[in-house]
Amino acid sequence: MLLRLLRIHVRPHRRSVAVLGLLQLAQILATLALPTLGAALIDNGVVKADSGYIIRAGLAMLAVALVQVAASVGAVSLGARTAMAMGRDIRSAVFRRVLDFSAREVGQFGTPSLLTRTVNDVQQVQMLAASAFDVAVSAPLMCLGSVALALQQDIELSLLLVALIVVLGMCFGLILGRTDPFYARMQEYLDRINGLLRERIAGVRVVRAFVRDAHESARFDRTNSELRDISLRVGRLLAAVIPVVLLALNGFMVAVLWFGAHRVEAGAIPFGALSAFLSYLALILMSVVMVTFVCLAMPRARVSAERIQQVLTTEPSVAAPHEPVPAVPESGRLALYDVEFRYPGAEEPVLRGIDLSAGPGETVAILGSTGSGKTTLLNLVLRHFDATGGSVHVGGVDVRALDAKVLRRTVGFVPQRPYLFSGTVAGNLRFGDPDATDDELWRVLEIAQARDFVRNLPEGLNAPITQGGTNVSGGQRQRLAIARTLLRKPDIYLFDDCFSALDHATDAALRAALEPELSGATVLTVAQRVSTVRRARRIVVLDAGRVAATGTHEELLRTSTTYREIARSQRTATTDHYGDAGPDAAAATTPREAVHGLGGQR
Repeated sequence: MLLRLLRIHVRPHRRSVAVLGLLQLAQILATLALPTLGAALIDNGVVKADSGYIIRAGLAMLAVALVQVAASVGAVSLGARTAMAMGRDIRSAVFRRVLDFSAREVGQFGTPSLLTRTVNDVQQVQMLAASAFDVAVSAPLMCLGSVALALQQDIELSLLLVALIVVLGMCFGLILGRTDPFYARMQEYLDRINGLLRERIAGVRVVRAFVRDAHESARFDRTNSELRDISLRVGRLLAAVIPVVLLALNGFMVAVLWFGAHRVEAGAIPFGALSAFLSYLALILMSVVMVTFVCLAMPRARVSAERIQQVLTTEPSVAAPHEPVPAVPESGRLALYDVEFRYPGAEEPVLRGIDLSAGPGETVAILGSTGSGKTTLLNLVLRHFDATGGSVHVGGVDVRALDAKVLRRTVGFVPQRPYLFSGTVAGNLRFGDPDATDDELWRVLEIAQARDFVRNLPEGLNAPITQGGTNVSGGQRQRLAIARTLLRKPDIYLFDDCFSALDHATDAALRAALEPELSGATVLTVAQRVSTVRRARRIVVLDAGRVAATGTHEELLRTSTTYREIARSQRTATTDHYGDAGPDAAAATTPREAVHGLGGQR
């Protein structure tokens, strides 16, 4: 899995890798040439007291050393740049795939795990790539070249090198083969720590309100201690690698000196050859140490690569159409035909048999108790999920065949919990229209009843917004989210109970301002309060995922038991008058109620 991931993402950098290989080859050849030149200098210059040869050989060695240094610096610089570029590409690939995920895939992995995979796991692979680029060519070739040149110096001593390589390979296999399970658990604990930290920061007010600081700290400490214990077990295993390598290398170095001295004394090899042999043994030592560092990083990078590949190979359940429809023939038309939606593994569908249609200039309100499927229905229109039965049509086209960009331009959505991005007020509003002028921003802010509070901010439109919009109130976030959607001017508006954090005066003023703005649009609004939807042209009552009743407020009070119970439970002025007595009381409205509701009878 690791090699596959690296192979895929190294292809765009083939030229850099080829140049890197040439630089490392030049470095290796220069490094391997130095001991041979040194041996010749000793045997032909020092032993024979030939100063001229010493000078010539010394200058040759200096030139080779300069080539070695230049090639080494170039290889290290190019290798680091290529590894960073690969890390950027992998991170970008994971990010783009996560953006393609539907809510189902995000829930399957979990947000903390996706964060860890995008940042920490990619970093592990990137670090391995950086190490591999330094030693991928140089260390093996240097080791093989040193062994070959050592054989040229003396074959019998070279048998010790073969034994050394076998011993080191067995040590690596025994130690590093035991680290994979620990690295997998380590990354899982990192996921859990990310989740706990994210949950603790996001819910800090709740934690403090219920005095649960000690409990949350204990949860974090337990997971943190488990991560520490796993890290220590891995550390103990890896700590044995370097001592074992050094012990083996030093032991073989002593053996080479012992046997080599006897062969020099016996006249079997010259002294310069023994010196060169020891230099090649030192190069082998260097190569083994370099490979050791790569081997230390490889098990964790392999686990991280598997986690990254799990994300990259997961196909979104909401797939893009092969031949997307580039435009909608019926602007503003929304229709659901016998729609059913069932979560994977669920015994019962969340929605079933939903038939609903709306056109330009029409407001349809969806009312129901918690868990009745109201938000799920909007998610099907937005294609956050695909219906498991029936079809959803926007502009006369099935959303599964419609180009995603066209769908996003056609449908504007204001969620129940609006999200603001870190930046400025203007930056968040321009998510709706990047080319909007300041005058256009102020206009939609005025419609959304947000103009006054934005104007009172020290920097106005350039006032900073923190991640999630936590530096403004819930009602202010909702109004900014509404303004952002208004700026987009879609054909279809979806309001998911997005007026719940507003006081009654602001609510009434906002709805009165929205009335002319939405007069030609299709509006689908989800609410839990009868007072919010009573003036809608059509109200759809959902109960346990089914359409329980459809009609106006007055009609539903007469005909729908479910709607009447919801209205009575909220103790609206109308139901207090109406009760079960008869339909005439349904006409009673207060002046404020006359503007309560999106897009009244048009």
